[in-house]
Amino acid sequence: MVVIFIAALAFTHRRLQLSNSSYLFIVLFLLLHMVGAHYTYAKMPLGLWAKDFFGFSRNHFDRVAHFGFGFVLAFPVRELLLRFSGIRRGWSFWIAAGVILAVGGLFEILESMVAEIVAPGKGVDWLGGQGDEWDAQNDMLSAFLGALAMMAAVALTTCKEPRT
Repeated sequence: MVVIFIAALAFTHRRLQLSNSSYLFIVLFLLLHMVGAHYTYAKMPLGLWAKDFFGFSRNHFDRVAHFGFGFVLAFPVRELLLRFSGIRRGWSFWIAAGVILAVGGLFEILESMVAEIVAPGKGVDWLGGQGDEWDAQNDMLSAFLGALAMMAAVALTTCKEPRT
């Protein structure tokens, strides 16, 4: 998946011409994704340490990763919306967060379909849900909150940006 994502970015680089900030956020997303895929989100050592140290009922690294997904990808999504969609600046903050929520929901649906094919009846466990029947919804919420946090930060730092 990461290789396909990088190939798509390389192929569209001239057309999209994203800012250096957007490319930095995309690289951060890819690094976060690679670390999570290497360890699996449920078995990430830092999350296991936090689980033991704070007495959590589960490894919350997947929530951090989903928050990070929303946080780092909302910026390039907003940049693309402003460049290609013609929407107003104010709406760009909300629509970017909505796109992150929609993409997160799509991936959760795809994950559940694959899980049902690979491990019928054991989907949540196979996906690393750690006994949380609401894992998919919590992951989507985490991504949405991350996107809202980034959009709030962008709104606060671009107050002088001309309104369109």
